[in-house]
Amino acid sequence: MEKKEWYLEYEIHKNRPGLLGDIASLLGMLSINIITINGVENRRRGLLLQTDDDEKISALENILKKIDNITITRFRTPTILDRLAIRHGRYIERDVEHKKTFKFIRDEIGILVDFLAEIFKHEGHQVVGVRGMPRVGKTESVVAASVSANKRWTFISSTLLRQTVRNQLSDDELQSNNVYMIDGIVSTIRSNERHHDLVREIMRMPATKVIEHPDIFIRETEYELSDFDYIVELRNDPNEEITYEDVHSGFSSFELG
Repeated sequence: MEKKEWYLEYEIHKNRPGLLGDIASLLGMLSINIITINGVENRRRGLLLQTDDDEKISALENILKKIDNITITRFRTPTILDRLAIRHGRYIERDVEHKKTFKFIRDEIGILVDFLAEIFKHEGHQVVGVRGMPRVGKTESVVAASVSANKRWTFISSTLLRQTVRNQLSDDELQSNNVYMIDGIVSTIRSNERHHDLVREIMRMPATKVIEHPDIFIRETEYELSDFDYIVELRNDPNEEITYEDVHSGFSSFELG
């Protein structure tokens, strides 16, 4: 039987000596492998487990529920957020109302790169929006995540070095393994119809698309927020407001970053 991974997280009510050792011994007796273990948030501990027997997982869960000093908070097939929580020791902030929106500040770019890399490893069609003010690190994070995920990145439009507006791509650039990067402001306000046709073609491809300034992209095109699988917000600090007041048909500071 193929081995499966499970994410176990529990909250500690009384951290008595030997508690972790007892749980590790229990896992050993059940022949469940511990891949990773780490503290998560305050009084929680996360474990990434591996086993080829679902019955062992059920037995483990039943036993853990009887331990007075802990409460199981998560026990499931690991999600992207679970893997990052156990790697970094904390959960990524997620918008309460808009579940597809995840929030980062500039000091957390390392976690953001890991988060995007996990998304980019998935095959097929997916659209990721990235919100943020100029020069906060949006494009650099996407490029770093592409490298981490072993994906080739292709700029359809960008302002990273100079304004880039592509009207066509070569055959080797039209690959589903690529990460396509689109600047929502440049593509909708600073481009021509040939570029618009290319963007539509890219959006139909079974590949990952990353759109900076998704709100402008939505405002100026036929696409909607529901077309996005993830929205990432990157700020210099938690209180920074992301605004597009200067974005219009004229020059704006967003064209510099």
